[in-house]
Amino acid sequence: MYLATEPAPPIRVAIVDDQQLLRAGFRMVIDSQPDLSVVLEAADGAQAVRLLTDHEVDVVLMDVRMPNLDGLAATAQLTEIWAATRGEVVPRIIVLTTFDLDEYALEAIRAGASGFLLKDAPPEEMLGAIRTVFSGDAVIAPSTTRRLLDRLIVPLPQEQLVDSAQATAIDSLTDREREVLLAMARGRSNQEIAADLFVAEATVKTHVGRILSKLGARDRVQAVVTAYETGLVRPGE
Repeated sequence: MYLATEPAPPIRVAIVDDQQLLRAGFRMVIDSQPDLSVVLEAADGAQAVRLLTDHEVDVVLMDVRMPNLDGLAATAQLTEIWAATRGEVVPRIIVLTTFDLDEYALEAIRAGASGFLLKDAPPEEMLGAIRTVFSGDAVIAPSTTRRLLDRLIVPLPQEQLVDSAQATAIDSLTDREREVLLAMARGRSNQEIAADLFVAEATVKTHVGRILSKLGARDRVQAVVTAYETGLVRPGE
């Protein structure tokens, strides 16, 4: 007997930006997709923190430069609040940026965001980024994230790396874990890494989990930032 399965609920998206026209455009694109739904809008960081503290969402599109409280501070506050109240299952934040605000976006990543998205990115790239970061499978929007990381992150001076926690953590990785981390830095998904290395996807997921644990990284993006800062990955490679 065939039993119909219930469709998965749509991914709940929040849009935080002080430009009403931009929010309306994003909402129109996102709500046109059957698997996505905009459930909340905020016009600045302070309003976002107030609304998102209790509102259930899955992915947040967060502008960087806003009045009252900018996206950097809002991201840090929300990450701290969610970590204390929601455990491991927390919403993912995608930072909306332009190249002239690169440095702010990088700080937002360190504060808790899961990746970058250019404000003028094609609609399909935005939709793909939302789905990818929700799945937790890969560094989001590799074409955007990698370009920004290549531009922004300079390996730490050798004197800072000696006996540093970051260097010690990188040294603790096995050869296979280093291989997986390098693939993560190239924006490869678990499925793609598994195909590249001729192993099961479950094996890759195990490696990724161990890498995050050893590096003390919140997610894949933070692990990749560490790989850049320690020189394991170099800009342009």
